[in-house]
Amino acid sequence: MTSTSAIVLVACILVAAAVVAAVSHHKKSGTGDVKLIGATGLVETTLDPHGTVLIHGELWRACSNDANAIETGSKVSVVGMRDHLLLVSLRDQ
Repeated sequence: MTSTSAIVLVACILVAAAVVAAVSHHKKSGTGDVKLIGATGLVETTLDPHGTVLIHGELWRACSNDANAIETGSKVSVVGMRDHLLLVSLRDQ
């Protein structure tokens, strides 16, 4: 193997590693879902009944657990999950 071939091989390995790291950094954790139960979040877009909430610095799709609208800025608690959709209920302010 020539030195040029070795340099090209190492460069390809580094590029592949960088791509894998970038892709895995943006995936939501599959095992962290259970840790979200009981977490407190802030409603970013009104849940009527679907919208988004901010929990632990991540934006999640959410649905009001009782199908009532929850306004932007309200505090909610995660009471369950369905796929990647959080089920939340309004917290006492």
